[in-house]
Amino acid sequence: MPADRPRSFYEVMPNGGFSGIFDVMGLPTELKVSYWVWVIGGLLGLLGGVIGLFGALVLFAILPGLAILVLLLVLVALAVAAAQIVLAMKMKEGREWARMALTIVAGVSLLLAVINSSFAGGQDGNWLGFLVSLVATVLMWVPNSQNWFAAARGST
Repeated sequence: MPADRPRSFYEVMPNGGFSGIFDVMGLPTELKVSYWVWVIGGLLGLLGGVIGLFGALVLFAILPGLAILVLLLVLVALAVAAAQIVLAMKMKEGREWARMALTIVAGVSLLLAVINSSFAGGQDGNWLGFLVSLVATVLMWVPNSQNWFAAARGST
């Protein structure tokens, strides 16, 4: 576990709140691209979650038991999407723990794609989503990004 891990909830929240979401000054190009991939993916996840909420509400009229399961899954997806945005913002601040957490998110994306592919529903899994998160993850760990994190660690 990185030495800069958060010790309270307030250390998890982005410095200056969400107003700094568009500020990427000082980041190497690789981290800028990775940051935007994570943020846009999180925003799309939030949008999909809101649409999923409406779908779950409609499903309550038809199959209430299934609707509860769908609603729980949508709420988990919303939480993960929001966490992804916060983690990307903390990664942008040079927090090693956020970079590791995003790497775990990419691993979970792989696991979900494999599980989704194993079902006989005719779906091939979310391989595109995994590939996008894989690219964002690799960009966080290339040498130029490593150097930037080492410099950020030295300045804190």
